[in-house]
Amino acid sequence: MPQIFHHSTNTIAKATIFGGFLFGAGMLFLFSALDRGGYWTGQNEVIPQPIPFSHDHHVAQIGIDCRYCHTTVETTAFAGIPPTETCMNCHSQIWADSPMLEPVRESFRTNTPIVWSRVHDLPDFVYFDHSIHVAKGVGCVSCHGRVDQMPLMFKAKSLQMQWCLDCHKDPDSHIRPRQEVTNMTWKEPEGFAATRAELVAEYHVESMINCSTCHR
Repeated sequence: MPQIFHHSTNTIAKATIFGGFLFGAGMLFLFSALDRGGYWTGQNEVIPQPIPFSHDHHVAQIGIDCRYCHTTVETTAFAGIPPTETCMNCHSQIWADSPMLEPVRESFRTNTPIVWSRVHDLPDFVYFDHSIHVAKGVGCVSCHGRVDQMPLMFKAKSLQMQWCLDCHKDPDSHIRPRQEVTNMTWKEPEGFAATRAELVAEYHVESMINCSTCHR
């Protein structure tokens, strides 16, 4: 009986199997890269707001502390969005006639809250408590980046689960004195390792990687 397939068929079959494996591995790598990239996570993407609020101006240049606007960050899970009255504490006197700030004045006149767009918006199945992180001495910059250098607000970190777990597995490296939590420019002083160890014990910092910590 004559041979049906050419000798090269074996080579083609092997190359096809090997090529399929490489293609599959490449697609998995590409998907992983896209999944962790800024296009998917929104990292470093400026979110349009009804008013172009500059943290760079208010934090770095004027020196307003985070807690002046985010009043509940130390006591509740949600950091809080400042009401219009907070804005008007200053802007009834400063830049009071600025056309850019007319939405603020309109909000104040009509008692209608400004609808800000959330920048750090976790999925509904993720629980995050600002107050416990502040109590443990985790600086705002650890999650939000250098907010004081952002003319317009964007998400500096991916906020993906792996990013959270990296910190939860080794939280000690992110601990600072509680009074320095909102300090954007704080740097570890020389010999801080011993002090950190004392703070970790004082603040009862533990590695928290159980699923129920964030998924409740």
